[in-house]
Amino acid sequence: MGKGKKKHGRDTRAKRDIVIPQNEPVGSPRSGEDATDAVAVGPAKMSRKNYERELAVLQAELVAMQEWVKATGAKVCIVFEGRDTAGKGGTIKRIVERVSPRVFRVVALPAPTERERSQMYLQRYVPHLPAAGEVVIFDRSWYNRAGVERVMGFCSPEQTERFLEMAPGIEKAMVDSGILLLKYWLEVGQDEQGRRIESRIDDPRKVWKLSDMDLLSYSRWYDYSRARDAMFASTDNAWAPWYVAQADDKKRARLNIISHLLSRVPYEPLAERDVVLPDRQKAGDYVQPDLPLRHIPTPF
Repeated sequence: MGKGKKKHGRDTRAKRDIVIPQNEPVGSPRSGEDATDAVAVGPAKMSRKNYERELAVLQAELVAMQEWVKATGAKVCIVFEGRDTAGKGGTIKRIVERVSPRVFRVVALPAPTERERSQMYLQRYVPHLPAAGEVVIFDRSWYNRAGVERVMGFCSPEQTERFLEMAPGIEKAMVDSGILLLKYWLEVGQDEQGRRIESRIDDPRKVWKLSDMDLLSYSRWYDYSRARDAMFASTDNAWAPWYVAQADDKKRARLNIISHLLSRVPYEPLAERDVVLPDRQKAGDYVQPDLPLRHIPTPF
């Protein structure tokens, strides 16, 4: 038998040295100005080539993080909240597109059923929390009660206040049980939000994203600002702080969030691997059968 082909794995690389300020204030607007309108002008938008190069490096590190989570039995819970059109779904997509769905699980719950409405509010989220060796990503979460439910009148002011009082204690219990809890808020400016909503109107790929709720939320910018501020004031704490990402530039926001996520998880870099492909077996007496298979059309 001939020698198998040998392919070398990638070199062992140390984790990226990412320096990110910890527990920065959630907002410090200028006098008479909303926090989201006091954003300094940032760098020019990143080119797609540079973005894809950086994203590939970060996604490789997410694979290393995945292997560490599996090996150690770590439990990671990531919450994504933010303005409509801020890019939560796109960020989540880039996090999970190169990792295993058996380890990284995305939870995006629909509106509650009648039975769920009769339960303790947080009850329907608890079964989705991570077990050992899992990373669970919430595309919106229990913080619906502090945001859309409050603004749209789906719950009473008393229910919102009760939630804001309870959430820190429940999250403390999650962290004490060994869950690494990360909470991200994606912020986008009024002009950019308007541009993104308008882009959905005539694009058949995006029209499903344009709901009546989106239009209502667009008209209630400052109601959402007040709800966000109250949520930060009550639930930004030492054991489960909020991390705010400015997302007017989607590419930079995705890279910044993934970089920060990696900086908060104490994973180890992947070890170098030498992979040897074995020789394939000989055909022997195998003959391709003449079966009436139904091949798909090939218009492309």
